[in-house]
Amino acid sequence: MKLRRLVAACAALALLGSVPVANAAATPRFREYVALGDSYTSAPFVPLPDLLSLGCARSFSNYPKMLAAAVGVYRFTDVSCGGADTTNLTQPQRTVLGTAAPQFDALTPDTDLVTLGIGGNDFGVFGDIVGTCPGLRASDPTGAPCKAHFTVDGVDTLLVRLTQTQARITAVVQGIKQRSPRATILLIGYPKIAPEHGTCPSILPFADGDYAYLYSIEQALNSAVSAAAAPGGATYVETFTPSTGHDACAPDGQAWIQGKDFNPLRALNYHPRYEGQAGVASLTYKTLIGAPAVVTSAEQSAWARQARALAKQAAPSHQSLLASLDRVRTSAQR
Repeated sequence: MKLRRLVAACAALALLGSVPVANAAATPRFREYVALGDSYTSAPFVPLPDLLSLGCARSFSNYPKMLAAAVGVYRFTDVSCGGADTTNLTQPQRTVLGTAAPQFDALTPDTDLVTLGIGGNDFGVFGDIVGTCPGLRASDPTGAPCKAHFTVDGVDTLLVRLTQTQARITAVVQGIKQRSPRATILLIGYPKIAPEHGTCPSILPFADGDYAYLYSIEQALNSAVSAAAAPGGATYVETFTPSTGHDACAPDGQAWIQGKDFNPLRALNYHPRYEGQAGVASLTYKTLIGAPAVVTSAEQSAWARQARALAKQAAPSHQSLLASLDRVRTSAQR
């Protein structure tokens, strides 16, 4: 618990230090905050991991925990879970380490703040892109074989799925409102994975023409999330545009997204690093207080320093885990 409080305190200072004092003093007061979402919310392998979160792979440094510390809520519940889609808000989710309860079980009539980051896993959109597109690059490195793969009879099948996703998220927002009628509901957008221009095949192994395709699909996903907010009285938190220059191709220290290579001291592949979680937390906080949704160089530098410090702190535990696994493997071979 001491470690958890320390990480939260550092995160709160990093966020509040970047916000004008006048606005920070006017921070809305919330008593019960519930965080819902998928792996872009739970933050798998972002130091330091919450080892008690079963197979949901939540981090002590994910954006909900930073936001909770910044707004000073009395009661905070984070039920975000890697691999979740909208069905797992009302139905149990099977993970590699057990079954997670429906995320809506955390909502109560007294819940007055809810963040929701969901949609990328619905109908397998995110998994299909990262699971299919890199393997198609060799067939047409300068073309757009991934776009061609998902276009059937002139129809982009991923865009069709995202239309269905929008309807699901709209229903989810209505479900939150029914269970927690007093809640301020924030729908969190997804930050940029690919740059608007340029390529970095050693980090994002997509064909050159598929960078624009990945970019357009993520734009469409965020449009679906944004369109689902208004009907239920929710607020959309824009992270796509403010994350410009912080995509996976950006230099280390600037990038919010991990590339194709999984790094157990940074993040799961194709997922936000600590800097990305801090960026989303800051943008969400600024949306709450009405501050401009921009990221400053001072903020980014502070987040990069904190990311390095947390990775260094997590390294001994990671080495111990690897040593234990190696001993188990060696014993099994005898």
